[in-house]
Amino acid sequence: MRVDTGTPRHIAIIMDGNGRWAREKKLPRTMGHREGIKRVKEIVRAAGELGLKVLTLFAFSTENWTRPKNEVNVLLRSLVVFLGRELNALIKDNVRFLWIGRRDSVPGYVLKSIEEAEEKTRHNSGLTVVLAFNYGARQEIVDALKKIGKDLLEHSLSLDSVDEDLFSSYLYTKGLPDPDLLIRTSGEMRLSNFLLWQASYAELYFPKKYWPDFKKEDLVKAIRFYKRRERRFGGIGAGEKNN
Repeated sequence: MRVDTGTPRHIAIIMDGNGRWAREKKLPRTMGHREGIKRVKEIVRAAGELGLKVLTLFAFSTENWTRPKNEVNVLLRSLVVFLGRELNALIKDNVRFLWIGRRDSVPGYVLKSIEEAEEKTRHNSGLTVVLAFNYGARQEIVDALKKIGKDLLEHSLSLDSVDEDLFSSYLYTKGLPDPDLLIRTSGEMRLSNFLLWQASYAELYFPKKYWPDFKKEDLVKAIRFYKRRERRFGGIGAGEKNN
């Protein structure tokens, strides 16, 4: 039995395939990243039009610093340029911008640009766009455990109060709903250290298109896929209750 689950509140996307897109077109990898930035603008706008509450984009992992220096620099500069160009549009469209990830190792000029976007959009009440930058889910969980341990040692927290809800409140995503749908473009079928705690019950969708080719119609297709799913959260499906 299929149950219409409605429009997802929160979609998370692993924007994968920029390098392969460029290679197949015999272009430098950096051109794939530049084209991928264009898709961010389109998908953010589409998410707002489609009624999403939260859109999380995995832009740069804690492991990505090992990539060639030129490629990393292009990614960093592209992010700063994008935020500089789109900040007024985000404000105008009532979009709130948030960053999740570790702030150490991030160059000062990038940090300044991201924090400015957070500050200038913090009162907006429409779509929340979450940028996962210098992010790793295992590191996030370790950071949460350290904070909980510190509060336990300082007796501002009791051991009996530690449950799933409390643990979630120590994650970078505090206050945000868990993703309903997680998309990874390019056909790869793995989470790559992305939202491991939060995506426990997310529906997973793996389109074969590379991120630079992922358009609004592809996001609509993903939402249609989600709406056909029956979300059980460990329970029994509607068609099995009377069996």
